[in-house]
Amino acid sequence: MTSLGSALHMSGRYKELEYWDSRYEEEERLLTGGHEWFGAYRDFAHLVRRELRPRTTGLVLGCGTSSLSAELYKEGVRPLVSIDYSPVCIKEMAQRNAKVPDMSWMVMDARHLHFPDGTFDLIIEKGTLDAMMVDEKDPWRVTQGTITLVDQVLSEVSRVLAPNGCFMSITFSQPHFRSRHYAQPQYGWSVSCDSYGRDFHYFFYAMHKGGQLTSSDLERGRSLHESHVDLEQMPTLLECDDEDFLTNIQI
Repeated sequence: MTSLGSALHMSGRYKELEYWDSRYEEEERLLTGGHEWFGAYRDFAHLVRRELRPRTTGLVLGCGTSSLSAELYKEGVRPLVSIDYSPVCIKEMAQRNAKVPDMSWMVMDARHLHFPDGTFDLIIEKGTLDAMMVDEKDPWRVTQGTITLVDQVLSEVSRVLAPNGCFMSITFSQPHFRSRHYAQPQYGWSVSCDSYGRDFHYFFYAMHKGGQLTSSDLERGRSLHESHVDLEQMPTLLECDDEDFLTNIQI
């Protein structure tokens, strides 16, 4: 979701639908391009391409106004569905791509995916989970509310992911913080991680449906539930828009 420089400021408002509707409306008014968190597609394209197969069907979670959907379409991922919970965003992207066959845009909550089981060969998110986890202050101790929220999304992803399909997640969050969310046996996938980038390192996680978690993955997964904290124990959050994204995105 522009360049990294304009994406590194995040507040709790990143979880609010009104914030994103307002932001997308402003982008449209100013005729600005889409935002690209964690680098342009070319920076991690080699990691995506190794997972692509002929006739790959795809789903983009929290698509925003990023060019990611268009890039995946060029790679041959079709049909391709992109979802976001902002009606303003989806209206804009649907209009931009109205004449593109096998590409659709839907208003949808990632916690409740309106697709049959096993629909997609590839599912990808870039920064969507980070936005959902922005309230967290301590990456080592995650609140139960956030654990539940992420589990709702990942459970739905696992459900609509086809056998042998791949779920890709792109983030700043390092493996010792993020992979424990992915390494839950109920999702039925394996977990691997690569990094890319020069000035900043970003992390590209690939979850393969039908794969097996390693013993170290399972240990990380268990640690998530041993380290959570109750919401009442959390300090009062600062509700300011210039909060540094880097302090939150390690979750």
